[in-house]
Amino acid sequence: ISISVFPPSNACIGRYILNMQITSCGHTYQRCLGDFYVLFNPWCADDPVYMDNQAQREEYVLNEHGILYEGVHKHITSRPWHFGQFEDGILDICLKILDMGASYHHGSDRDHCWRNDPVHVSMVVNHMISSHTTNSIMKIPENNDYLKGTKPFSWNGSVPILQQWYNGRCRPVRYGYCGSLASVMCTVMRCLGIPSRVVTNFCFPCSNENPLGINEIFDCTGKNLCGKDKLWRYHCWNESWMARRDLNQCCGDWQCLDPTPLETGRGSSCSGPTWVRSIREGELDLDFDGHHMFSRLNSNYVGWLSQNNAKKTKVFCDTWPCGQHLSTKSVGSEQLEDITGSYKYELGSVKSKEAYYRAYRRIHPGYCNASNCHIDRELSSLKNPFLSDSGINMRLKMANCPMYGEDVQLHWLLENLRSEPKTLKFNLCAQIITYNGCPMDQFWKDSVTVTLGPREVKKIPLCILYSQYGPYLCDHNIMKVVAVSDPECGEVLMVSRDIVINRPPVIVKLLSQPRLKVPCTAEISFCNPLQEDMKNCIMTLEGCGLFKEPMTIDLGTLASNQQARTIVEFTPYRLGSHRLLANFGCHKF
Repeated sequence: ISISVFPPSNACIGRYILNMQITSCGHTYQRCLGDFYVLFNPWCADDPVYMDNQAQREEYVLNEHGILYEGVHKHITSRPWHFGQFEDGILDICLKILDMGASYHHGSDRDHCWRNDPVHVSMVVNHMISSHTTNSIMKIPENNDYLKGTKPFSWNGSVPILQQWYNGRCRPVRYGYCGSLASVMCTVMRCLGIPSRVVTNFCFPCSNENPLGINEIFDCTGKNLCGKDKLWRYHCWNESWMARRDLNQCCGDWQCLDPTPLETGRGSSCSGPTWVRSIREGELDLDFDGHHMFSRLNSNYVGWLSQNNAKKTKVFCDTWPCGQHLSTKSVGSEQLEDITGSYKYELGSVKSKEAYYRAYRRIHPGYCNASNCHIDRELSSLKNPFLSDSGINMRLKMANCPMYGEDVQLHWLLENLRSEPKTLKFNLCAQIITYNGCPMDQFWKDSVTVTLGPREVKKIPLCILYSQYGPYLCDHNIMKVVAVSDPECGEVLMVSRDIVINRPPVIVKLLSQPRLKVPCTAEISFCNPLQEDMKNCIMTLEGCGLFKEPMTIDLGTLASNQQARTIVEFTPYRLGSHRLLANFGCHKF
C-alpha cells in the first residue's frame, strides 16, 4: 500500500506522527508508520511565505553560508558565517524553540493553530533569541563584560550556539552580540522554511529621551563621555519574507525583525515584525514597533561640549544622518548589496520629507495637526550648526588602512572660508569605542594651534603609534579621533573620525581535492605581525558538512613575526558547496 500525505498550505508546521489502525476479525491493531515534518514552503504559491524568484529562494532558504557586515560607515568590513540550517538535529532544535516560546503570545501551547502563521512564528522566534527571561538562546554581556562566557566575536556559525543551548537544558549561551543574534535567528527561520537574511545598519542610535535625536557629549579635550544615549557604529537585524495577512497583504514582502533587546523607554525588548515599506513611508501606526525602527534610521545627530561649570554648548560639526549603508549579502554572490533605498528615500527628496513629516506627527502626538513649516522650525532648533556656518571646513582623512600592529596615519584638512585670517587652538584625542557606542579608554591626547590665512587650505599630518593604542584595543577594533577647538576661542568647532583597525588574516589552503567520505587535508597559516609575543593563541575551525563540531587548536605563544602553520584533516560527510572557516584568537583579541 502506498500512502501519500498532502498537507494543505495552512497546515501548522511541526513534527507529525503517522499511525495506521487495522481492524480484523473483531481485533484492532495500531502501528506507527513513522513521523514526518511539515514546514513553510516558499515554493508553494498558496503559502504566505511564497517567493517567486528561484535565485532568491536558493539564497534566502537553501544557502547555508552568509556574510556579516561590520565596521563603520566609512570602512565596512565583512566576516563569513555558517548558518547550517540543514545540519543534523537543527530542525528538532528549532521546533524546541517554538515549544519553549509558545506562551509568548498564547497562555499555553494546547492550541497549535498559531503555528501556521509566519507572523506569529517569527514573533516567537524573535522573542526567544535573547528576550526570554530564563530560556533565551543567547545573552548579551552587560557592560561589555564577558569573562564568564565565550567572547561574543569568536563565534563562526549558528550550529554550535544552538547545540549548546539545546544540550544545556535550554539555558542561555553566554555570550553574543547583535550579529550573532540576527544570524542565529536567520538560521532558525530558514530551517522552518521562511526566507530570511541578515541586514547591517551603520550609525544606529539608541536614545531613551528623544526618539528622533541622538546626543553625544564631549569634554574640552575631545573625550566622548558616557551619556544616556548611545550611537552604535553598526547594528544587525533579520529580515524575513512573508505576506502579512494581518495587514491584508496578498503578496510577500520583507519584514524587519530585530532580536537584540534594546531600550525603548518602556523597558528592554526586541522589535518586529515591521513591514519594511511602512518604515520608508513613515506609516508608523500600521505595524509592530514601526516608530522605533523609523527613529533608529532617521534620527538627528547632536554633539555637545560639556565644560567645567556643567554648561553644555552645541558644537559646529559635519553632521550625518543615522541609518546609513544598510547592507546585506547579494543573491548568488559574495558581494555587498546596499538596500538603504528599501528603508528610506534619498535624503532631501520630496518623498523623504513627506515620510518624515508623517512619522513625526505619529511619534509626537502634540504635532498631529502641525504644519510642515512648524515641524521644520522645530527640527532646525535641534540640529547642530554646520561647520561652514562658522567659516571653517574640516575633515579627517585616512592616509593608510591600518592593520593590527601598524601606526594610524591621518590627514587633518582645514579650510578657511572667510577673507580674514583665523587662529584657533585645538585639542585632539583618541579613544576606543565599542561597536555599540560605549566610550572606553582615552589613550592619546595632543593640542595644537592652527593659523589659517584668508581662504587658505592646510593639511596637517597626524600619527597615532601602535604602542599608544595597542594596549587598549583588545576585542574592540574601533577607535574615535576627535579635534575640538578651545571654547575660549569663541565658537566650538569639532571634527571626528571613526577608525577600524583590521585584524591580520588567517590563510586557508586546501592540499587535496575534497570528496564525500574521503579524508581531506588543509593548511591553516597565521603570521604574528606585532613586535611582541602573542600569548594563548587558539585557532578555531568550523565548516558545515566538513566538521561535526568545531575543532580547536592550541598554538601556544607566537613570537614576533613568527608564522604558525598547522595541517588539519577532515572528512566531508555531506554533498554540496562547503566553506572552511578559521578564527584566530589570542590574549590581544
